[in-house]
Formats: sequence, structure tokens, C-alpha cells
Amino acid sequence: MADGLSTPTEHAAEMDWDAARRILANAAQGADDGEIFVEDSQTESFFWDDGRLKSASFDATKGFGLRIVAGERAGYGHASVLETDAVERAAEAAAAVKLGHAGTLDAGPARTNRQLYADFDPIQSPTFTGKTDLLAEIDAYCRAKDPRVVQVAATLAGARRGLTILRPDGEKFADHRPLVRINISITVERDGRRENGSAGAGGREPYEVFIAPERWKALADEALRIALVNLDAEPAPSGEMDVVLGPGWPGVLLHEAVGHGLEGDFNRKGTSAFSGMLGQRVAAPGVTVVDDGTFENRRGSLNVDDEGTPTQRTVLIEDGILKGYLQDRMNARLSGVAATGNGRRESYAHRPMPRMTNTFMTAGDREPEEVLAALKDGVYAVNFGGGQVDITSGKFVFQCTEAYRVEGGKIKAPIKGATLIGDGPSALTRVKMIGNDLKLDEGVGTCGKAGQSVPVGVGQPTLYITGLTVGGM
Repeated sequence: MADGLSTPTEHAAEMDWDAARRILANAAQGADDGEIFVEDSQTESFFWDDGRLKSASFDATKGFGLRIVAGERAGYGHASVLETDAVERAAEAAAAVKLGHAGTLDAGPARTNRQLYADFDPIQSPTFTGKTDLLAEIDAYCRAKDPRVVQVAATLAGARRGLTILRPDGEKFADHRPLVRINISITVERDGRRENGSAGAGGREPYEVFIAPERWKALADEALRIALVNLDAEPAPSGEMDVVLGPGWPGVLLHEAVGHGLEGDFNRKGTSAFSGMLGQRVAAPGVTVVDDGTFENRRGSLNVDDEGTPTQRTVLIEDGILKGYLQDRMNARLSGVAATGNGRRESYAHRPMPRMTNTFMTAGDREPEEVLAALKDGVYAVNFGGGQVDITSGKFVFQCTEAYRVEGGKIKAPIKGATLIGDGPSALTRVKMIGNDLKLDEGVGTCGKAGQSVPVGVGQPTLYITGLTVGGM
């Protein structure tokens, strides 16, 4: 598909585009913005647990959402059918938001033919049997690796999302978005004590990239390593102490504690801890935070966002100074700035809002060994599980799934039950050292906001932060 970002996807034959354009153009008269978002998606998942295939699912969804924007208000109607009558009813409901408003329709997004990922269908290849056989092989491999393995769980998930965005002037923006993921979780037991370890990978590449034997075996070995480390872990200490974060996935702390606070809607409404601070120092010198949706094949990357705006590299914090926010079209217009390609939605049934793509801290100039050696008494946090953040205050709580006690710059015993507690704005000012080993995560991140989930990427180099609160068992 040579002109993939301006050609409607497979659902084109089912939608009367001429009628849809007329309905949308009429509904958008006097509004500030609007579009019809048409989606045709297929998803599958396979879950292996306890020595057998526990579940296999396939889902196909199709529908549209019609949005009309008037000032700070947005009317929205959606349906799971692509019929003209449904479009008319959705337009009637969405256009009610214009009452008392007289606006001028915003210009549409710039057009791009950029292709950050290939158009392929993970549902078709490998075959159903090929995928289930692979899960059985993973199970056998993990159990043979170590007699302490008592349970293996593995998941394969794939999706192909086709979408077309129709503007009131008749312009169309289209994209195909493939996505795959593999996860392996292993439980080990010794003397009645059980511990778990997990590893995963994914992105906008064919399954074959992630299920090649050398790739999935490396994931299995990593899951087993973490489980065995936790088997020897001691209860975590508690109190305020310095912490070194490992590279890669620990960037999820940055994503939650800082990234959400830099989204345009929270800042326009003044509800973020970073509101009104553009041009001010919000982090230690050397701290640069970037959101970049243009990496090839990455889980959080998009050719265009869900409003048709091309994604881009957006510098949010540069050398400790707040430079900008992540913007969708509505919040950008209301703030008098340009959209950054961060308007995202979970599906046709959801309105777009400012969301992250691949968010990370750039590399510093210190060797990671030097950063760790500088930690005289504290915690080395290598991996995280779930976390929570309060956008208004920036306060966060994260659970470590792999962490170690450090004394005199030397890694000591692994610890379990450690949580990191702090607030994003304060934590950024306490960054003492930044490693030169920037790493992005393996492609497993999913971000939730306002009830919507979207795939994202995170990353960071090895990072030394002073004065975090560590909560133990």
C-alpha cells in the first residue's frame, strides 16, 4: 500500500463515505473541530497455564465514533455498525454540543506517508496450531531447566487494527497497526516457599521476531533467573534512602510519576503538579525527558495519532527545564500551541485525549558501574510491577519485583516486598547521577487513563535518585 496514510482501510466498502462526509460537514458547521473515526480490528490471545492451554480467544470489532468539538466541550456518538442511519444519529447527538457556540473549523492535520512498521496480519501467521505448540514447547523448556520450577504460564497476544479518520472537508487519514506480545511467568518452590519471575517482549513486528527459539528461550531464562533471585530474597528495609534505578523498564516510574503530569489536558485545566511552569526548572541539570512516537516497530509508536496528526519527537524537559506538554488537537487549540501527535483513544467507542507514546529519559555521561558504586547505602531497583500516581500532587507508589540491598557500592542480598514512595516533581530534582546506558523496555507497556488503555513504551538509563522513601514488608 504505497499511500497507506491516505487510503481507507478494508471497511471502506461498508461505509458510504460520500454520505458520511456530508453528514459530518453539516454537523461540524459552527464547530471548532470534528471527525469520524472508523475502526476495524481483530485480536487474539492464547493463555497456557498449569501444563495445558487454559484459554484461546479471538475477537473482531468494527465501528465508528463521530466527534464534534465546540470550545472545551466535545459531543460524541458511536456505533458498532457502519450504516448511514447510525452516522446520522451519532451526528445529531454530537452536534448538540454546539448550542450557543460559534466557531471556525480548525485546519486538518498535515499529511504524511511515513511508515514506521510494516502492514502484516499476526492473526494469520503462525497458524493456530503453531501457536499452541509453541506454548507447549515453552512449558516443557522451562520445567526442564530447573527442578524447582512448579508452574509455568505463557501468553501470546496479537492484534491488527485498521482505522480511517474522515475530516469534515473530506480528507481521510488511514493506518494499519499490527501489535504482538509474548509473556512468560515462572513459579519456583524450595522448602515450601514459592516465588515468581516473569519476562516479556513485543512490538509492531511479526510474531516470528519474538518467537524465534533464541528469543523466547532468552525470555524464559530471564523469568527463571528473576524467580530464583526472589527465592533467596530477604525482607526489604524501610525508611528514606538513596536508590539506583536500572535501565529500561524502570522508566515506568518516570512514565507514571512525571509523564502523566505533562499531558496537555491536566496542565490546561491547572490540575497537574507541572501546571504553569513552562520555562522553569523542574528537574536536576542533565535531566532530559522526551516523548517520541516515531521509533520504528516500537509498541508505543504510531504513524499518525488517532486524530490523524503525525507523531513526533517532543522534548518535555530539557536539561532540567520544562519545555512543553503533550497535546491532542483540542487541548493544543485551547492552549494556543501546536498539536504534538499525542491524541490517542482505546477504540472507536472512546474520545481522544492527550496520551504518551514512547516516553524516556535520555542518557547521561556516567558509566552504570560508576553510578552503582556511588551508592553507599541504599537500594538497587532493577524491575517494577504495578504503580499508582496522583496527577495533582505527583505522588507515586511503585512495587519492586527485583531489587537488591546495596552497601558500600556493592550489591548485597536481594530483597522482596520493597516499594518506592515519592513524588515526581521532587524526585526529578533529586537526580544525582545519570548513566550512559539508555535502554527502552522490551515492548510490554500498557497505559491506563480515564478508563482507556493504550500500548506505550518507556525507557531510561541507570539513574541515581537521593532521598526516596522505601517501604518494606
